[in-house]
Amino acid sequence: MLGASTLLPLIVEPEDFQTQEASAQLIIVDLCDRESYLKGHLPGAVHIDPKATTRGGKPPGLLPEQEQLQSIVDKLGLQTDSHLLIYDNEGGGWAGRFIWLLDCIGFHNYSYLNGGLTAWQAIAGTLETGESVAQQAASYPFTISEAPSVDRKEIEFLLGAPGSIDIWDARSPEEFRAEKVLAERGGHIPGAINGNWLDFMDREKHLKIRTDAREYLKALGIDGSRPIITHCQTHHRSGLTYLIAKALDYDVRAYPGSWSEWGNLSDTEIS
Repeated sequence: MLGASTLLPLIVEPEDFQTQEASAQLIIVDLCDRESYLKGHLPGAVHIDPKATTRGGKPPGLLPEQEQLQSIVDKLGLQTDSHLLIYDNEGGGWAGRFIWLLDCIGFHNYSYLNGGLTAWQAIAGTLETGESVAQQAASYPFTISEAPSVDRKEIEFLLGAPGSIDIWDARSPEEFRAEKVLAERGGHIPGAINGNWLDFMDREKHLKIRTDAREYLKALGIDGSRPIITHCQTHHRSGLTYLIAKALDYDVRAYPGSWSEWGNLSDTEIS
């Protein structure tokens, strides 16, 4: 699957990127923790603090405010014709959330380095230490779009039309079954399907997305025939599931309020 730019496909294998020719358009974005970044990152990668991609407060997973988004755009030196290669070191949660953030500001020229830093290190990819900065000033004017997201009220409306959507809950089975409760109330949104984000990482292939993701997801009950809404606790883990659904060319949106909103409300329906 290609994005709006054909500089790189949506999912980029580390082995392929090793042979990629340099391009002035390419911006590499590191979403690892800062300590890991300083110890070693892809050459030229600009670090974005994962927490900067969230609004904080309650619920914490909402899209950042305009000023915070502008800071990210400025730090990257984002241009209209830029292409971003995005990675983290945890299997794609933060990277996928960042892709959702880019969708929300109308920027679609991006790729994910499959397996992130873990897979890059496994092929002895070149690393650089210290801090890298943007090579040019940002000139990307953006407006915020609600299209990639849903809120609590829209989910409640859609629940009134059974069979109209698939809700992909990326949390652990224990959270889904209310055996582990991280909000005032435990459980799941009625009709939601539990597809633990961890189950979509291939640990034998250094956290790359499992190659049978489509078949595995279909076995869970999500085949792409209906629009998908994905969430977790704070729309961090569901960053990966959002990315996977996009890679499968499925119609997907995120619920950034996630369980930290739904499970802390007294009047939401819970199964």
